[in-house]
Amino acid sequence: MGRLANMNRPAAVEITYDGMRFLITHNPTNATLTKFTEELKKSEVTTLVRVCEATYDKDPVEKAGIQVVDWPFDDGAPPPTQIVDDWLNLLKTKFREEPGCCVAVHCVAGLGRAPVLVALALIECGMKWEDAVQFIRQKRRGAFNSKQLLYLEKYRPKMRLRFKDSNGHNCCIQ
Repeated sequence: MGRLANMNRPAAVEITYDGMRFLITHNPTNATLTKFTEELKKSEVTTLVRVCEATYDKDPVEKAGIQVVDWPFDDGAPPPTQIVDDWLNLLKTKFREEPGCCVAVHCVAGLGRAPVLVALALIECGMKWEDAVQFIRQKRRGAFNSKQLLYLEKYRPKMRLRFKDSNGHNCCIQ
């Protein structure tokens, strides 16, 4: 059964942009948790954000030194404003305090909710929404449904992940 169960699960993909690193992955099970946690460690993940209902025990992940954050929202739906705010605040802190770290995010298949949050981070860095979608889809085929695309199109960034560096250049988190 093992291999068949993974057939429809795309492999984890890393999205790197402007000093930010994300790992978009699918939902592990308690049976695959050890391997999943090893993969996270290999990618230097320090925080894992779950945006679907919890279906596995997060203790082994946290014992491996990875913080697990639960911000579930409805499948196929755009994230509520509060989750967007919490997500962007988390990224601002993480990438500033732990340069080079990687933030993992997963929903069930890693095709909807998780990519939307990563797209929002890219948009908040100044990327156009269409470019963010294309950038993620290059690595994650089939990401985003039409409702999520409409949400990203209408999303108005406040450039919350942009900073001026000491030379006055606009940049993302350094």
